[in-house]
Amino acid sequence: MLAKVFKSGNSQAVRLPKEFRFNVSEVEIFKRGNELVLRQKTTNIAEAFDILAELNSSEGFFEEIRVDEAPQKREQF
Repeated sequence: MLAKVFKSGNSQAVRLPKEFRFNVSEVEIFKRGNELVLRQKTTNIAEAFDILAELNSSEGFFEEIRVDEAPQKREQF
């Protein structure tokens, strides 16, 4: 299904088809790979952990693994 993109003031907006309407006044928006995701605002901690799990499994989210070096030895004052 396609949706129309248009300019609203200085912002870009998307006209959602009736089948995709939200019954809330605010939604969360984020990018997952090359997708733009809109969803109802998270209301509890379990939902927040679900979001974190999705981010962790998102393509490329943790591709660069940082390895910390051992602390440097320094002279005491």
